[in-house]
Amino acid sequence: MVQDQINLIARIEQALTDPDPNRLRAVRGQLTVQVQRVESFVHGQLQSPQTFCMSQMDSSKKLLPLLNRLTTAPNQIYCSLYTSKQELVKLSPVLDRLLSRRGELALVRELPLVSGERQSDPVLSLAPVKYPQLGKPAVPFATLEPNLSAHTLATQAPSPEVGLIGRNRKTAIANYAAPVQPAITAPESAVASLSTAKQMLMAVQGVFPPEIRFTDPWENAAILDRFAYDLDPQEPKIYAGFLELPGTGIFRVLRSSVYQRPLNTVWNRLQPNVNERYPFPSLGDAKDGFNPSLALHMVGERFKLVDQGLDYSLMVEVGDIPLEKLDEKLQLVPSPTRELLLNYQPPKDLEALQIDKRRFLTGKHQNNPENVVILSHAAAELNHTYVVRSLQFQVSEKILNGEAISPEELQKIPGSDIILAFRPVRRRSDGSYTVLWRVLKEF
Repeated sequence: MVQDQINLIARIEQALTDPDPNRLRAVRGQLTVQVQRVESFVHGQLQSPQTFCMSQMDSSKKLLPLLNRLTTAPNQIYCSLYTSKQELVKLSPVLDRLLSRRGELALVRELPLVSGERQSDPVLSLAPVKYPQLGKPAVPFATLEPNLSAHTLATQAPSPEVGLIGRNRKTAIANYAAPVQPAITAPESAVASLSTAKQMLMAVQGVFPPEIRFTDPWENAAILDRFAYDLDPQEPKIYAGFLELPGTGIFRVLRSSVYQRPLNTVWNRLQPNVNERYPFPSLGDAKDGFNPSLALHMVGERFKLVDQGLDYSLMVEVGDIPLEKLDEKLQLVPSPTRELLLNYQPPKDLEALQIDKRRFLTGKHQNNPENVVILSHAAAELNHTYVVRSLQFQVSEKILNGEAISPEELQKIPGSDIILAFRPVRRRSDGSYTVLWRVLKEF
């Protein structure tokens, strides 16, 4: 019963900030059942649990001898269950109130009658009554979102379509506005009650015999989250020798879909997303709020850097070359690819800069010697090395709004121009990769 109550607290915490009304309805019913279970059990063990437990809470040395066979440990367990239950009872009206608000986000269907009798639709008498499945998310009202993606992420290369800064663009659907995701916070009173109930149950676990093991749902959730998105704990240890080199690191390259909200779903925009929980590795020291990063993800079966704003990159697969043998002169990289990576000069004009970005994204109109075409993405190959020329800029609001800026302001815009290499060393069943990376040169 203690474990069930701990698990219920964890589920209620999740439901308080989840936009799905079915999750709230489920924990509301589970709360009613758990309260009745604890009431019946504790009243079967103690004659007056409220009086007894209050006296025990005030002074543990003056336990009332209500039951001759009970020792101190059972009394502590009974009272922890009872007092934590009293805290959870306070949540019943809170959950009822929140459920009415969640009904503004998704459809709340009628629950089945307890007696099992049939109930006909008040308007369409022949239509069957559709009951909800509380284990599945409720149907959101903001459904039928159009898929504005210009490509199929699972099978094709990245789309050549890029945003243009400083000019207007046509949208896929005229005057379309994406639905605003809700911002949901848990009431402070509910958080306080859950915290008190949790502390009581956690404290009493030490009273049980050592062979009884409790599970921590919060710890389990954290472990599963790291399993889905983070490195295995052993991987940094395996490559500890390489990671001792300066300018090196290891991280997990995830599929681009994990950073995107699926269509026709509702998210709480205040909850940290995957990128906030597991940020991309930093490539240098932050300066004036600008911090270049290795924003690498999987688009289909290709590696690609997340090129936002004016950022863009040149990526080349150079075969099975160990990262330790690469230097800033790229001597092991075949020519003329080496010369293109080292000698490329980014334009200083905004329009020309965006033209170059499109050239490396599409591979068109590059006019390089010996017809060498360099793209900003490359097919993923395990145990192959990739060399990247990454250019990143901190775009100001004036540039985003198409306003004119002076040359002095332009010179103050932070940016980075880095040559780095990465090497995928493990592929998982979900299509993600563990990669080692190393900064080779900073321009």
